[in-house]
Amino acid sequence: MGIIEFFQSADVTLSQKLLEIVYLIIGLVCIYAGVRNTKDETNEKRIGTTFFWCILGVLFIVGPWVPYEVDGVLVILMVIPPITRQVGKGEDVTKPTEAETHAGYRQLGTKIFIPAFSIGAIALVFALFTKISSLVGIAVGVFIGMIILHFMRPKQNTMKVYLEDSRRMLDIVGTLIMLPTLLAILGSVFTAAGVGTVISDIVGAIIPQGNMVIGIVVYCVGMALFTMVMGNAFAAITVMTVGIGAPFVLSLGADPVIVGSLALTCGYCGTLMTPMAANFNIVPVAILEMDDEYGVIKKQIVPALIMLAFQILLMVCLVAL
Repeated sequence: MGIIEFFQSADVTLSQKLLEIVYLIIGLVCIYAGVRNTKDETNEKRIGTTFFWCILGVLFIVGPWVPYEVDGVLVILMVIPPITRQVGKGEDVTKPTEAETHAGYRQLGTKIFIPAFSIGAIALVFALFTKISSLVGIAVGVFIGMIILHFMRPKQNTMKVYLEDSRRMLDIVGTLIMLPTLLAILGSVFTAAGVGTVISDIVGAIIPQGNMVIGIVVYCVGMALFTMVMGNAFAAITVMTVGIGAPFVLSLGADPVIVGSLALTCGYCGTLMTPMAANFNIVPVAILEMDDEYGVIKKQIVPALIMLAFQILLMVCLVAL
């Protein structure tokens, strides 16, 4: 189906159509970041940086409308600059000075949180009261937040400021911005490849059948460990539930609602302890310009292990005793 047929088709939901528009906007922002880096002479890696952001933007825009082979070639070309360490950023000339930051705080104070709150509030409204994707709700919330910011400081908050700050954020985060998407894809690949069945066979040869407590411990610890590998608890839970949760816990009569929710929380414990969860543990390091690349993870390991032990004990108490 071509792009015109897609938007004209009655079989395509409004949510799907709006989501494609969101991806179009994301792609344009990525291309803008690439073009701006081309002109940034302070960026010694501007060619590779431009290459990466522009191809990523093109994929967001035309990805569904071109043959899969073309998408594959573009992805391969896109990852060449990161592999060769040719993606970087120049001097941040658009960053507000300390005086400008203090002036903005004196003018707005805690009202600066209103636009941020509006993003979450609008996304929640979309999730609860419409059949439209919450990602579309987030995008709408962002635009509403931009409007609120403009009226708060009309002279300072212009469209150019929004574009430059978007570009600055992309430069700071860099290629790590793609990691959550790639990890989500990896989860689907693992599931389709039957990794869960392989794990089930391995675990079945090690732990005794019919012992729910041991099954719960292995399931929960496995969720944390596999999430550390995948970087995403939602990607891990499908594989681990097929491999361990279903045959060694749910098949013995455990409540799937309790098991599923607590298993996902165990996965979150793994999220706190892995650099693969870049959006949680590595991106903040880049944004805050911390000296220790793994500083966030080091602070979270002990609380994560304590929470994991508590989740295991809670699941045992609720479903096995």
